[in-house]
Amino acid sequence: MACCPSKQRGRVAYEDDDEFVLKDACGVIGVVSANLLNEEVPSLLGLGMVALQHRGQESAGMVTTDGKTMTPHKGMGLVSTIFSEAEVKRLSGVAGIGHTRYSTSGVSEMLNCQPFIVDSVHGRIALAHNGELVNARKLRQYVMSRGVGLTSQSDSELILQLLTIKPPEEVGENPDWPARIRHFMAQSHTSYSLVIMVGADVYAVRDPFGNRPLCLGQLPPAGDDDSASPGGWVVASESCAFLSMTASYLREVLPGEIVCLRRSGITTEGMVDRPLAADSDDRRANPAFCIFEYVYFSRADTVHEGQQVYSVRFRCGRRLAIEAPVKADIVSTVPESATPAAMGFADQLGLNYVEVLTKNRYVGRTFILPSMRLRRTGVAKKFGLLEENFRGKRVVLVDDSIVRGTTIGNIVRLLKSKGAKEVHVRVASPPLKYPCFMGINIPTHDELIANSKDAVQLAAQLGADSLVYLSIDGLKTTVQSGIRSPASVGHCMACLTGDYPVAPDF
Repeated sequence: MACCPSKQRGRVAYEDDDEFVLKDACGVIGVVSANLLNEEVPSLLGLGMVALQHRGQESAGMVTTDGKTMTPHKGMGLVSTIFSEAEVKRLSGVAGIGHTRYSTSGVSEMLNCQPFIVDSVHGRIALAHNGELVNARKLRQYVMSRGVGLTSQSDSELILQLLTIKPPEEVGENPDWPARIRHFMAQSHTSYSLVIMVGADVYAVRDPFGNRPLCLGQLPPAGDDDSASPGGWVVASESCAFLSMTASYLREVLPGEIVCLRRSGITTEGMVDRPLAADSDDRRANPAFCIFEYVYFSRADTVHEGQQVYSVRFRCGRRLAIEAPVKADIVSTVPESATPAAMGFADQLGLNYVEVLTKNRYVGRTFILPSMRLRRTGVAKKFGLLEENFRGKRVVLVDDSIVRGTTIGNIVRLLKSKGAKEVHVRVASPPLKYPCFMGINIPTHDELIANSKDAVQLAAQLGADSLVYLSIDGLKTTVQSGIRSPASVGHCMACLTGDYPVAPDF
């Protein structure tokens, strides 16, 4: 593991002047038809992209192909506003890839929208990327030293340009795409999950550490005969996308695996090993799947490592109640990702789970409160209060994580001002102390509240009667207890411990 440098890339994203919102880089998806109607491919992509909208809301795009010509469409905003019925019809084809984006490298503008397409001597290549290359600076210098210009700040365009370079192991004039992908993967071990479209084939690629999620699915037969051959194949960042596409979950793409989705089926085209562990001459480094996919980023109905995210969050709540019990009347949550943990906490202690907040789903991200007085009560723009549920009661408020503490502090003060007798904060993850360099926009060391205040000091600042985090061992044990083969997995907890699977080189 590598130690923590200072964060230099990406933008810190706030919904207003005081509030930081954790964001994952994006979601990726791909569809290959076996016997579907051509107009079904963009419709299925769109359905899957809506299901992945929580992974990126700044921009979205898709590229489809009829096997010869690629047709792109992308724009700023939500999937539902970018893709009209006319655009979906125009995008008909036999295969396609899609993307929903938050920016972690590169600013939020049309130039950085994905998927990217480049022209090569072997035809067009399209790519969508979830993650952030830890050695992007070195790779960018290498590409530009070959006389290749880059039109954006995105790592994804950089990957595409690297794939156009013929690797030493490629023989003959025809491109060996698996060899080119392996060559890229050998140069950058993390962080990426990719969908790459060449001709009518889609390659699904996961970095050797398995840092970002990626999974495979199968579309049902085109007709009513369930025994007929599959209608096609899908790949997505999360399995939650498959339900809306009527696809069935097959499995995860393994760390370091290159999978090809063709009209004839799915095949593994190669594997790339992780580098040797820093403390060993013969043992490979452990996988490093981002543990915050369980804590916050993934949708609750998604399956990672053979277990549903909801179940993991529920178990984290139970473990938190064991580590930090408290005398209280009710348990509640900051909606919505912390809700399963709050229910687990209540279940463990035999308390009632009761909602004290209702979420306003229609507040735009650009709504800026103009004064400090309004910002201090800015939580009111997002939540309504269910005062009758908590007045005169001792409340345990469970949150999934605390970054700067602004939102949870506003909620605690609001609950107390409206009659809560006590408010005890319980956090279903350990303190965030280090920035992320692998696709999550966790800010700098100084901006993370856990680096300046311990739990007792933070409780006093928030106005809470107590505050306790889930321990690092508690989170790790809880997550791994539900995995079928714990010995074969590993998780990146760099934002909690400062131990990075690969040293960033920016």
